[in-house]
Amino acid sequence: MSGDDAPAQQQNAEETKQENEPSDEPKSESKPESPPVSSTEAAATPAATEKVPEEEQFTYRSLVLSGYGGYDKVKLQVKKGKPALKAGEVMVRVKACGLNFADLLARQGLYDRLPSPPVTPGMECSGEIEAVGEEVTDRKVGDKVLVLNRCGLWQEVAVVPATHTFLIPEGMTFEEAAALPVNYITAYMMLFDFGNLRPNQSILIHSAAGGVGIAATQLCQTVKDVTVFGTASASKHETISQGGVTHCIDYRTRDYVEEVRKISPKGLDIVLDPLGGSDTHKAYNLLKPMGKLITYGAANMLAGQKKNLLAVAKTWYHQFSIHTLSLIQNNKSVCGFHLGYLDGEVEVILQAMTTILDLYRQGKIKPRIDSTYHLEQVGDAMRRMQERNNIGKVILITEPMPEEEKKEESKKEEKKEDKKKEDKKKDDKKKDDSKKEDKKEEKKKEEPKKEEKNEEKSEVKKEEKKEEPKKEEK
Repeated sequence: MSGDDAPAQQQNAEETKQENEPSDEPKSESKPESPPVSSTEAAATPAATEKVPEEEQFTYRSLVLSGYGGYDKVKLQVKKGKPALKAGEVMVRVKACGLNFADLLARQGLYDRLPSPPVTPGMECSGEIEAVGEEVTDRKVGDKVLVLNRCGLWQEVAVVPATHTFLIPEGMTFEEAAALPVNYITAYMMLFDFGNLRPNQSILIHSAAGGVGIAATQLCQTVKDVTVFGTASASKHETISQGGVTHCIDYRTRDYVEEVRKISPKGLDIVLDPLGGSDTHKAYNLLKPMGKLITYGAANMLAGQKKNLLAVAKTWYHQFSIHTLSLIQNNKSVCGFHLGYLDGEVEVILQAMTTILDLYRQGKIKPRIDSTYHLEQVGDAMRRMQERNNIGKVILITEPMPEEEKKEESKKEEKKEDKKKEDKKKDDKKKDDSKKEDKKEEKKKEEPKKEEKNEEKSEVKKEEKKEEPKKEEK
């Protein structure tokens, strides 16, 4: 059971239980002469008759997607009861969670790997192991781990298979650990398993300031003389240039295809495409012979807080498709990557993660944290990512928000509501003014018609006056 009222219900349950259950101990008031209870008898008396089991006392906070739609559909709730551990599972006390683009799609019902609401989202987190199930031999209580799972990690406590956890290297923070799994495994497998990235090659990375974009750029630096083209808004160019992007392109003001062609007329060796639709066609045409297009998303479908059917239809309408003979004749390859469908490939994920953690220990990669938000601020976190304001990873932390911050947040929300009301008043006033202007225009248009009618009437009167003398003569 989950809900904001869970603690209150639990307390009521305890009180009811204590009032209704008969006590096995003798009542001193009714039997004052009864002998004292011996230590042996006291030991035999159940000590927990008035105590609620620990499993029932256990509560934890969880973010729950209550339905598809805007930011307000993800709600913070309190869950009651200690999760049960199956063989091979561990329970993790979560410290930090990663926010991914797939979570934004899932909120709108556009990500098929998330079960139907109500459901707790979250594919990656970090924390400490609090309990281990049977048959778990390589993890122990107290281990600091990062976790990769299909969903269910945006909460204070998560139960997952031990094989979905990885030990955090020395010196890595919980925030960095939560930023690592999804972005770096995605980037690593695309570049090296599909792309076979080698020295002196060229690559186009879309959304180069995002989580996958920064991960891919850092991994490109582990190979000699790789030329990286990266798209991002102009305000982010300095940061991504310092991170290793060779040529920064402002996709909002420039045609990235033309910009790439100016520098590399023959095209590119690899294009990573998270956009879908017409951009996948452009990506394929940018490849040089023996080039590889790796598509791993359909970000163009996301437009606004709620599902935009026009954007979805447009993306699907322009979806890329090609005949195998064309691939043969053009000497190009097209690959598709979806980490969500590799959740059963434990060995593949383990191999990639082991390499990534080794690169971190060597100082060759380091997650860039853009911002951290409390669970209470999940709407703001999603808004920041969806509006493309982040440079790096957006992180959710499970530490409860301090009361002062809550008050500040409340004030901000009040200001937002006041602003909404003011904006509505302004809009209503504009509408009223517009109606008034329309009425004035209509009156202006009607005035010439009235004048014409008046002129016609005066002409008729004149004619009638002329006719009157003639009638008198007759």
